[in-house]
Amino acid sequence: MTAADRTGSLIADPVVATPYGAVRGRYERGIAVFRGIPYAAPPFGLLRFRPPAPPEPWDGIRDAGTFGPTAPKPPYSEAFAPYLSDPVVPGDDCLNLNVWTPDPDPRARLPVLVWVHGGALTRGSSAVPVYDGRAFARDGVVCVSVNYRLGVEGFGLFPDAPPNPGLRDQLAALRWIHESVAAFGGDPDRITLCGQSAGALGVGALLAAPQTQGLVRRAVLQSGAPEAAERAKVRRMVRRMATRLRIPATAEAFAAVDRDLLLRTQAEVGRLSSPVLGGPAFGIVMDGDLVPRDPLAALADGGAAPGVDLLMGWTRDEYRLWLVPGGLTDRVDRLGAVALAGARARCHCGPDVPRGYRALYPGAGTAEIVGQMVTDHLLRVPMHRLADARPGRSYVYEFAWPSGLPGLGACHALELGFVFDSGDVPESRRLAGEGAPRELAEAMHSAWVRFAATGDPGWEAWDATHPVRIFDADAPRTVLGPRDREVALWAPGTGDRVRIPGGPVSRTRSRRSG
Repeated sequence: MTAADRTGSLIADPVVATPYGAVRGRYERGIAVFRGIPYAAPPFGLLRFRPPAPPEPWDGIRDAGTFGPTAPKPPYSEAFAPYLSDPVVPGDDCLNLNVWTPDPDPRARLPVLVWVHGGALTRGSSAVPVYDGRAFARDGVVCVSVNYRLGVEGFGLFPDAPPNPGLRDQLAALRWIHESVAAFGGDPDRITLCGQSAGALGVGALLAAPQTQGLVRRAVLQSGAPEAAERAKVRRMVRRMATRLRIPATAEAFAAVDRDLLLRTQAEVGRLSSPVLGGPAFGIVMDGDLVPRDPLAALADGGAAPGVDLLMGWTRDEYRLWLVPGGLTDRVDRLGAVALAGARARCHCGPDVPRGYRALYPGAGTAEIVGQMVTDHLLRVPMHRLADARPGRSYVYEFAWPSGLPGLGACHALELGFVFDSGDVPESRRLAGEGAPRELAEAMHSAWVRFAATGDPGWEAWDATHPVRIFDADAPRTVLGPRDREVALWAPGTGDRVRIPGGPVSRTRSRRSG
C-alpha cells in the first residue's frame, strides 16, 4: 500500500525493524501509524496466568495496519455502556501495542509518551478511539499505547501462580519500548509513562518497581494515586468467583474454565464493588518482587524513581461517573446516614469528618458528600502527600469543566478527550456531550506535550504555596495554597489534617499564570 504526500506523489508505507521482526504501518494524514505490534507471546495455553514471555520472531514484514486483539473482558453494564466505549478485537495475541510517530527515523530522537489505559483493571484497551495518538505525533511526540491482561487473568491472586501478571505485561511493554522506540523516531531517554485511573495505578507501581529504574524519565498520574491493594480483598474476589463456578480457587482450575463463562462470572461478582462503595475487587498487590513495598510509600520517601518528574491530578467531580449511571446518586441520597457510615468505613475516619464536609458543601446531598469524601481519600489526599514528600519536581492539576450531559459534572475520565485532543470522535462526546470547548483541549493537550518534551507543563512546580493548575471553560489558571480547603480525612496511623488543593473554596479567588 502507498500514501500520497502533500505534492500528490506516492510514498511507501513505513516499515520499521523491531527486535522480533519488521512491521509495516500506514501513513495517515502525515503520521506514521503502527498498530497491533506484539511485545509478548499470547498469554494462553501454558502461559495462562504466567508472566509474559517474549513473542515468537517472524520472517518477512508483518502487517501492522489494524489494532491487535484486545484482552478478554466482559462488556460494560447497561448503565455504563452509553458513556464508555470499549471495542473488542477477537484473537489470542492480545499483548500488543500501537505507535504513532511523525518521523520513523532513528535520528529523530523525539520525546515518547507511553499510554496505559484505565478501566478498573477489568475493561478497556488501547483500541478505544479516544486514545488515538495522532495529535501527540502531530505535535512532535511519539505516542505508544499498550494492551495488558485484565480481570482475573491479569490481577487475580492465586496460590499456584505469580501475582500481578497484568502489571508484568506493562513492564514487558515498557522494556520493549525502551529497546525499540528509537527505530520509530523516539528517544529512549525521554520516555513519559502516562496512565489514567487503573492505568495510573499501574504507572505508580511501575515507577516504584526496582526493575524499571532508568526506563522512565517522566510520569503522569491521572485520577489514580499509587497504591497496593489489600491481598485479602483480591482473594475475596477470586474466591467468590470460584464459589459460583464450583471450582477450587487456583489458577489451574480457573484455566480450565470456558473463557466466556469466566468473564460472565467475573462481571456478576464485580457488580458488588465500586470505587465509592468498596467491596471485593482486583488490584495490584505487594509481591516481594515487582512490588516489594507499597508504591506510594516508596515514591514518597524518594527511594524509588529518583529524578523522575511527576504530573498528577484529578477531575473535580470524579465520583459522578461512579454514581450517576444507573441512578446510584438517588439511592445513596435515600440511604442517608447508612451511606455516610459506609463512607466513614471506606475512608477510615470518624463521625466528625462528614460534619466537616457538610460545612464545606452546604446544601449538598448525601451522594455528593460521600463522593467528595471518597475522592479525597482515594485521590486528592495521597497525591497531595506525594507532592509534598517527593524531592523531585511535581506538578498538580484539576480538571473542572462540566460535561454537557445531565448530572455528570467534571466526572472521572472526562478529561481524556482533552488530553488526547480527540474531542472530534463520537466516543469522546459520550461523556462530554456536544460543544466541548476547543480552546480547553488545546490548552490541556499542549501541557501534556510540553511535559513529555521538557518536564515542564507550563505552570509552577509544587512547593510550599501548593500551586494547582485548573482546567475549565475559562483560560487555564493556577491557584495557590492559601485558598486550599482543609480536609479532616485522616490517613491511618497519622492523625493529621491535610489541606487539599482544588475544590470550591480554592477556586473563589485565583491567580492566572502562563
